[in-house]
Order: sequence, then C-alpha cells, then structure tokens
Amino acid sequence: MRILILGGDGYLGWPTAMRLTLRGHSVMVADNYLRRRLEREVDAVPLYETPDLGTRAAVFAALTEKSICTREGDCTRHEFVDALIRDFQPGAVVHFAEQPSAPYSMMGAEQARLTLENNVGTTFTLIWALLRHAPECHIVKLGTMGEYGTPNIDIEEGWIDVAHRGRSDRFLFPRQGSSLYHTTKILDTDLLHFYARNNGLRVTDLMQGPVYGLTTTECDMDPRLATHFNYDAVFGTVLNRFLVQAVAGMPLTVYGRGGQTRGFLNIEDTLQCIELAINTPAQSGELRILNQFTEQFSVRELAGRVCEVGNRLGLNVAIASLANPRREKEEHYYNAQHHALAELGLEPHLLTEDVIGGMLERVLPYRDAIDVDSIKPRVQWSLDA
Repeated sequence: MRILILGGDGYLGWPTAMRLTLRGHSVMVADNYLRRRLEREVDAVPLYETPDLGTRAAVFAALTEKSICTREGDCTRHEFVDALIRDFQPGAVVHFAEQPSAPYSMMGAEQARLTLENNVGTTFTLIWALLRHAPECHIVKLGTMGEYGTPNIDIEEGWIDVAHRGRSDRFLFPRQGSSLYHTTKILDTDLLHFYARNNGLRVTDLMQGPVYGLTTTECDMDPRLATHFNYDAVFGTVLNRFLVQAVAGMPLTVYGRGGQTRGFLNIEDTLQCIELAINTPAQSGELRILNQFTEQFSVRELAGRVCEVGNRLGLNVAIASLANPRREKEEHYYNAQHHALAELGLEPHLLTEDVIGGMLERVLPYRDAIDVDSIKPRVQWSLDA
C-alpha cells in the first residue's frame, strides 16, 4: 500500500515509517519540524540529538535497501497537503501532525492559539485534500484517551448506547478534555465524524494513552535511526520523565496525591496498533474508534515501580510529591474498555521489572547530558489570560 505519514519526524512518526516500509509498503513522510522549534522555544532539550528526516532516510536506505520518501512542509497549508495527496495517491494516511503537548497548550494565549490552529487546521486540511483527490483513502488518526477525561462511569470504546424517556440511540462517548491540547483532539474527532457521515470518509481514530520507551527494533539498527525522546515537563510523558529523573539522581516528581490513573502502552505496541488499523481499514462512512493502551496505572504506582527497580540497580531513587500545577482530579474512578485492538491481534509488551530496568539502562549513558531544570514543572493550568 502507499502510506503517507504526516508528522513523520516525531517520537512515533519516524519508527512507524520504518516499520511500515520494512513490511513492504511504499511510505512517504512529511513534517515541518514544528516540535523541534517549540522545544527550542521552551528550552526543552531532548535526551539526545536526532538527524533530520533526509539524513535518517538515507541511513535507513543504506542499511535496508528500502527507501522512505521525505517532504518538508506545513500540513496546515492547503497547497502543500493537496499536492501530497494528489501526487502520492495514498491508500492510507497516518496523521501524527499535531502539537502534542498539553502543558505547552496551557502556557499562554500564543501557545494556545498555535495549538488550536495547527491541530484542527491540519485535520481540516487533510480532510479536504482527501475529498478532492483520494476519497477512498483510510485515515488513521492518533487521538488520545485524554479526550474522555475521568468520568465516574466506565469509559466505553468510543461510543455509548443511551436510553432516554423510552427511546435509545448510540452516541460518541462524552468528551471532557483537561487541557486545550486534549480539546483540540475532541474537535478533530467531531470533524472526522461529520465528514465520515456526510462524505463517506473512512476513519480509524486511535484513542492512545501515554506512551513510554526509548526505542523500537527498527531504531536499534543504527544510532542515527533513533527516535526523538523528550523527558522535560512540557513535552515528556510521565513514565519517560520518571526514568530520566531516576538516572539523574532527582526525586521522581508526583503531582499532588498521585492517584491520577491512565492507560499506558509501550512504543512497540503503538506501532503494532497502527499496523493493525491499516491492515483492517474502516468502512466507507465509518468513524471507528479504538482505545489504544495495554495497562492502567496511577502516577503513584508508576513512581513506585521505577523507584523499586532503580534502587535495585543502585540508583538511590526517591519520590517527591509536588503541588499539582494542573487542574485535574488527583483521586478518581477509572475503568476504560480496550478490547478491539486485542481482537485484531495486538500482542502487548507489558511493563515488567525487566522492561523498566532495560529502559533505565538505556538512559544511563546520557546521564551527564540531562538538563535537570527542564524537568521541573513550569506551566500552571490557570484561567488567567
């Protein structure tokens, strides 16, 4: 299949490109390096430097004799995306091309505006390019479990059956994002749902939990093929941040009481889920929603696991509770359904002690390069303009 990956420079986008190419697909990736620019803006240094897409694609081709086409451009620009779709004629588009940080979206008016315009604008631009040039193409969109929030009922897999005054119907499960970033993802879902109903688009929306891990089998072929890895308080996810804090000799920073519970998955499983979605496309006019995670943990539980394994490795890890900079429930009910991907064949990589130990050992060589100041929380969820 011809597969276009928007946001192909990122933590998930680049490994996905390599995996799908090695599976025999013809892959093109596009990116404008927005995330790298925003990292510089907020002084968020990644754990190690990664080459640009052209360099990585050249290394990959030399090692595998398989090519990944690369394009640099802004995916909110109609002219750019129109040309990609018209000329490449993809059978599937994997859509990663969004500003991915909840804290960044809450920093101020300019950061909020950029997040809103970039995230919703990219989805809207992609939809119209496909309607014009490839209406049968399957969109695989990376959503987030954060769209659902933390309701006091079980979270269903995208949809909920409602009985009301003697009648019943099926609706999208209620959304209540805790940041502007999550709210843009909700707007994406609504846009995709409308154009699937109205124009027959095929869409799989993957409601992904926080991802952890430093590498995939493809990244391990050569250090220059490593994926981008953030650990700071703006762009780093919680478990990746804990791993780096443990190696740096910092206490693991648990926000508030630490009862915040989410569904997590290994980066290897993200690649599995995307491939499974591509291999079993949604029907014309269908918005298929798959909850994408393998295990549920509270922040307290994650910190305790990293602390235990880190101390066994002689890292002298401690845990510290900080005042929570976010507006969120710190203790809550959380039970999210996630059956569909398992039924499609997902074989999960679970968060065992060996997995945590292996990740800590991968971080250790970069100990001296860790910027400890970037890990401290610096964005307050606030209503102030």
